[in-house]
Amino acid sequence: MGLDMYAMITKEPLAREADCNPAEVDDLYSWRKHLGLHAWMKELYFMKGGTDRMFNGATVALNAQDLDVLQIIIKASALLETAGLYFDAPDETEKIGDLEFVALARKALADGYSVLYTSSW
Repeated sequence: MGLDMYAMITKEPLAREADCNPAEVDDLYSWRKHLGLHAWMKELYFMKGGTDRMFNGATVALNAQDLDVLQIIIKASALLETAGLYFDAPDETEKIGDLEFVALARKALADGYSVLYTSSW
């Protein structure tokens, strides 16, 4: 049990930026127990009108501006750092992976896909 996190892409038009559930998606990236990134995505979800208070299985779309902000935060090592019983301390490998995700997401947007984030506790 733990936090599983996924980025997906779709070519389907999205009706909204939060709580959008396209029928056809492809995997783009995944993380496990990356609470700092999850907290950032949760905040973005609510800013975009999301309504699932638990933010479990909910989706949020990321646009180019969101990726710009996320990249700045990642490079500044400003994501929430959480370690403890269920979460490992962040390290440089995590930062590299996050930047890899941003690059993949940018390419997907340029190729005409929508990029979505979801998670499961």
